[in-house]
Amino acid sequence: MKTVVLGAGALGSILAAHLARAGQDVTLIARGPRARLLAERGVTVKGLAEFTVEVPIVERPGELDACDVFVMTAKTYDTQSALDGVRGLKADMAMSVQNGVVKDDHLSAAFGPEHVAGCIANFSGEVSEEGDVLFTRNEGLYFGELPSGSSERTEGFAEVLNAAGIKAIASDRIRSVEWSKYATWMGLTAVAVLTRLYTHRLYQDEGLDVLQTELTREAVQLAAAFDVEVMDLGGLIFPKTMSEAATEECVAVLKQAGAAMEASGTTTHRMSALQDLLRGRRLEVEETFGYAVAKGAEMGVVMPRLETCYRLLAGVNRYAGT
Repeated sequence: MKTVVLGAGALGSILAAHLARAGQDVTLIARGPRARLLAERGVTVKGLAEFTVEVPIVERPGELDACDVFVMTAKTYDTQSALDGVRGLKADMAMSVQNGVVKDDHLSAAFGPEHVAGCIANFSGEVSEEGDVLFTRNEGLYFGELPSGSSERTEGFAEVLNAAGIKAIASDRIRSVEWSKYATWMGLTAVAVLTRLYTHRLYQDEGLDVLQTELTREAVQLAAAFDVEVMDLGGLIFPKTMSEAATEECVAVLKQAGAAMEASGTTTHRMSALQDLLRGRRLEVEETFGYAVAKGAEMGVVMPRLETCYRLLAGVNRYAGT
């Protein structure tokens, strides 16, 4: 199975490195200094796995013609330019681990809807200043046929990933999975960026748990307006519980998740947006929070807390790197 991974950040590097170590045919599209570093030194993974492996690096994606699986890991604001670079690539199955829910539309325009699978990443990592990748969580890479259902290609890729050491789950309800991650991500990301706390710490703070619960509830209302039912995925993702249970129960669930992270030694996990903030990089705001606020206004879904966080994050974003 030939896999092309676009983007050599944390998730793209972790995914490509595991596939390469397992002997799979994988190519990693990277650029600039990052591409040169990985080509010279290989990809070094630390944390949940410890190894260095050579991965074929391509800086000119126009050289690629076809693959079985294409995985997009670029930041959402780079989506169009990234896809323009692989315009001639043919993929049997294309998927994106990007945040939000508009990514499938972008892939459909580039590859054709029949070639697109839904996907979310419930695994995490962080690129160090030295270029190594810290693999912090391996809760699952979910993907499936849109809007629902499974297939031979999704089941086959799940087998490949699991054998390589990446927990993979071929879901027959991927649209619900995508919205479940999106709703949770907005609540967690807003709190993480505005407090700058490691994830296990903010999950164990009662006041922040209440705020995260309220933000997630608003996002779930938007999912309902799209006729999507959310579900709990475990790990850090509990939108169903947070939308249906009493606030006290939600706080208890989040505190337990934070305590479990600390007990397992998962104390270096930070949301990717917080990583970007601390390094003076642009945040994924408009394609995620901005989209939710715009759709909420259009569909009559009132989300005052999410709108407030959107305006705060957008303000932070305007001065990124200054």
